[in-house]
Amino acid sequence: MTRPLIGVSTYLEPGARWGVWELDAALLPAAYPRLVQRSGGLAAMLPPDAADHAEATVARLDGLVIAGGPDVDPARYGAERDPRTGPPARERDAWELALVDAALAARVPLLGVCRGMQLLNVALGGSLVQHLDGHAEAVGVFGGHAVKPVPGTRYAAAVPEEVTVPTYHHQSVDRLGTGLVPSAHAADGTVEAVELPGSPWVLGVQWHPEMGDDPRVMRALVEAAG
Repeated sequence: MTRPLIGVSTYLEPGARWGVWELDAALLPAAYPRLVQRSGGLAAMLPPDAADHAEATVARLDGLVIAGGPDVDPARYGAERDPRTGPPARERDAWELALVDAALAARVPLLGVCRGMQLLNVALGGSLVQHLDGHAEAVGVFGGHAVKPVPGTRYAAAVPEEVTVPTYHHQSVDRLGTGLVPSAHAADGTVEAVELPGSPWVLGVQWHPEMGDDPRVMRALVEAAG
């Protein structure tokens, strides 16, 4: 059986270090491609590129993952920067928004992870809460909390029960983008997953499935891509 090709967006970081080298690098935590592979897909890294290359890039993929990372620039959703919002990653914002638009237009299955879910919401005209307490335990440490699926949603079809998920975020969706519906919530009411009903397959999760041992969300993407 042919394994679907799943593109995963990456960081672009100055001065990364490995071995004797300190160079600019396209980076992606290994947990992302490992989860794609465990779920039956082939993983391809998609470092930031010119936005007008997104359509041709997505045309070669069977599925797309927009990975976690820095805060989305508030200018993208018409807001003033909160002092607690991190520095912008404008090159990555532009590239990933173009990838999302291309995937939606081409009906390529799409999964947004943490920042990726927030960017999906912004791409569809939504906005973000710029600071949220209680969803990141400590700097650089993944926490965990329960999320409850909304019955009848795509997410609930993949994960029908309440589960504890790996989490690390301080922002969340505010106004939902056009067509998006919530498909999971935290105990405090925070929207933890969003999706576009019907076709194409589009889902965003606020947590980090790559940091856990439950492959069902990624497996659902890979199955849709296949």
